Amino acid sequence: MARFGELPRRGKLENGPGTGRPKWYTHSIRPRATLSFRAMILIAQGPTPFDSWRRVLPNDVPVVLGRDSPEWAVPWEPFLARRHAELTARGAKLKVRKIIGASNPVFHAGRSVDHFDLLPGGSFVIGHTTFTFGDAAYEPVSPGNEPPLLDMRTVAHHELDRLAFRDAPHRLDVLSRLPDVISSATDDADLLRRLVDMLLAGIRRADAVAIVSLPAGADAAHERLKLLHWDRRLSGEGDFEPSKRLVTAAVAEQKQTVLHVWGATPGSSLRDDPFTLQGRFDWAFCTPVHCDACPGWGLYVAGRFNGAEPATLLAPWESNELRDDVKFTELVGDILGALRQVQVLRERQGVFRRFFSPGVMNVLSGGDAPRALEPREADVTVLFCDLRGFSRKVEEGADRLLEVLTRVSAALGLMTQNILSHRGAIADFLGDAAMGFWGWPLEQPGKVEYACRAALGIRAAFEAVGRDAGHPLYGFRVGIGIASGRAVAGGIGTPEQAKVTVFGPVVNLASRLQDMTKLLRVPILIDEPTADAVREKLPHDVGRVRRMVKVRPYGLETPLVVSELIPPAPAPGAEATEGALSDADLAAYDAALDAFLRGDWNAAYKHLHRVPPDDRGKDVLTEFILKNNRTPPPGWDGVIPLGSKG
Repeated sequence: MARFGELPRRGKLENGPGTGRPKWYTHSIRPRATLSFRAMILIAQGPTPFDSWRRVLPNDVPVVLGRDSPEWAVPWEPFLARRHAELTARGAKLKVRKIIGASNPVFHAGRSVDHFDLLPGGSFVIGHTTFTFGDAAYEPVSPGNEPPLLDMRTVAHHELDRLAFRDAPHRLDVLSRLPDVISSATDDADLLRRLVDMLLAGIRRADAVAIVSLPAGADAAHERLKLLHWDRRLSGEGDFEPSKRLVTAAVAEQKQTVLHVWGATPGSSLRDDPFTLQGRFDWAFCTPVHCDACPGWGLYVAGRFNGAEPATLLAPWESNELRDDVKFTELVGDILGALRQVQVLRERQGVFRRFFSPGVMNVLSGGDAPRALEPREADVTVLFCDLRGFSRKVEEGADRLLEVLTRVSAALGLMTQNILSHRGAIADFLGDAAMGFWGWPLEQPGKVEYACRAALGIRAAFEAVGRDAGHPLYGFRVGIGIASGRAVAGGIGTPEQAKVTVFGPVVNLASRLQDMTKLLRVPILIDEPTADAVREKLPHDVGRVRRMVKVRPYGLETPLVVSELIPPAPAPGAEATEGALSDADLAAYDAALDAFLRGDWNAAYKHLHRVPPDDRGKDVLTEFILKNNRTPPPGWDGVIPLGSKG
């Protein structure tokens, strides 16, 4: 296994002598003592195949690797400083010097070093990105400088089905490994490496194989091909660049396999000048991968004549030397496309499971999922849950923000788990808050009960971790608002980017209630329709309701009666937790509220003294009474104005 900061060995499959079966050998990329080159290059490769670039290094002119230089920036690498390393190419050697002030290390040969020299094939690592130094002894191939075509053949899809493999046991043995190659790959980069090795094993005539991606968009004609991964059978023969003209013909125009056989350069014969394409190849074919999960992908195979007459590559398919290679590559492309599509569908289902309960997933997995996701009006119950103490934790952990983010993700996970386990849907994450809802896409007669059970579960979970000073979520609290009413719910957005959400006045009200938990000093607030449903349907041993106060929220004219959702009463003889209220305590508060609303504040004050002193919910009434010297203001209508959002 390669050490951190080194290039990994590249595996190859070759045929064992007389066995007809493949065997493995490995080779390392070794620097050559002498090189014939026009320029030297730096290759950056990030954690995915798509995070990469190649840059030509000027000779004996220092360049600075870092975010300050657009040409030498690495947009996917978060650990690269504005000025991270100075690079100077001198002949066949690259001098690397870490710049003072760059906080993250530069790894070379598995160690953090500040300055070192590289020979071609050497590499260093910053963050998640490997930088490889190499030679660029070739001119980029473009339609304008490609050698003349001797012939071009287009293979209709499945045109070769009727022709049997000449070496069927070997081909099928290699092909049988493809499902395992795809399913066991650890990531996309690993998948691409395995596919290229498998194609080299199955196509004995191939000297090089690449998986390419054709650029899309208005500027595609001026962009180079993306080499997702490539390898060649023999080491030490340099780089190569596939023909963009060939890939464009196969992937974008014909949408089927296209074979190019190149002719001699002007003034020479094929025997005098046998290598006519940049990279020293004489023929190549490209097979498109027909799959939405592999947009613009092609399997590119290239080789040499190796003494064969070009005519053998241009003969009818019954006698064509390349027929089995093309047939094998098409089968690989078909299987790859099908398995990748299944893999993507499974991943999408996995994403949906993060947002929908199993019952909703059954609906979405049916035959008419798009219609089920269409926006429509529905009676819903909406839950807003906000994480308290987040801003303070960010300030305290300014030098370890990733740790804070991990803790916030764990907190959002607790919220999500309770919403989904009680048949809800996740509508959105808003920084340190989550929004769930019930009543869509299925009608749910018990939506209020499910929402309240979820809210009480979230409260209990955070109270439990709040008693453990060693827990990552210690010190965090939550505020929850729940409202019920009519709203529009469904999938919104563009075909490229969409999400499931809910919107309407009821959503705004749930958000307001969540804000008001700060002012009223209780964990969960609910509106009147929700409170009525709780009194009627929620079992007393699951949760209870306390009518809190009548308020006029900041910015609104209409008064609002808000209630608190609280856990069941402590069992007789059980140790009561801080702030726990008995049914008698709730009756005393209810009597105090009635007296408060009718203007008998002396009676209200006496009733409030019967409520346990550690109950924070009674503070709003108590403080308002004392602020007004126990005398209702003129024109008292029972409404407490809230002077801010919370």
